[in-house]
Amino acid sequence: MEMIFFLKGVLLGFSIAAPVGPIGVLCIRRTLASGMVNGFVSGLGTATADAIYGLIAAFSVTAVASVLLDNQVYLRLVGGGFLIYLGHCSFRAEPATQAADIQGGGLLAAYISAFFLTLTNPLTILSFAAVFAGLGVGEAVGNQIAAGFLVLGVFIGSAGWWLTLSITADSLRSRLDYRRLKIVNRFSGLVIWGFAVACLLTL
Repeated sequence: MEMIFFLKGVLLGFSIAAPVGPIGVLCIRRTLASGMVNGFVSGLGTATADAIYGLIAAFSVTAVASVLLDNQVYLRLVGGGFLIYLGHCSFRAEPATQAADIQGGGLLAAYISAFFLTLTNPLTILSFAAVFAGLGVGEAVGNQIAAGFLVLGVFIGSAGWWLTLSITADSLRSRLDYRRLKIVNRFSGLVIWGFAVACLLTL
């Protein structure tokens, strides 16, 4: 029984993460600029936030969900501002001439920024609630063991998507010269700014 909930969680995590949004663009750009590890670690930040929202939905922590949704205007404002900053960084970034060194500080910053950006979108919990209903996992609510396996599956599924995306982007990295990488950086910045505008317009 627990394995069924785990597999449903994997499917849920993968399906929630797969649509290309600002984090997807950021992961691709970071992979092209600094290598697969940096892009994947960024994705792990998002997978962690997805697991937290999955935890809230699976354990039916209504008080936490209510607080998040009641303050979604402020969270979206913060998230939109952060997207503007990330868009600026992407647009102005100079392409790396060689693979970046794997440094703890850089990877930690990549993880935290992606985690924070995902966490400032409380409507993600509504996505989880909707897909929960579609997958028929409502019976996990109230069953701590089943809910735990479900949340673990959400993390694994989301992380699996980010690993796939970062590997794919990294495979293209060797085919891009400095000029094309700079175009990618500027295009990424513009796309992220677009997401920021969309986020702020929904306030």
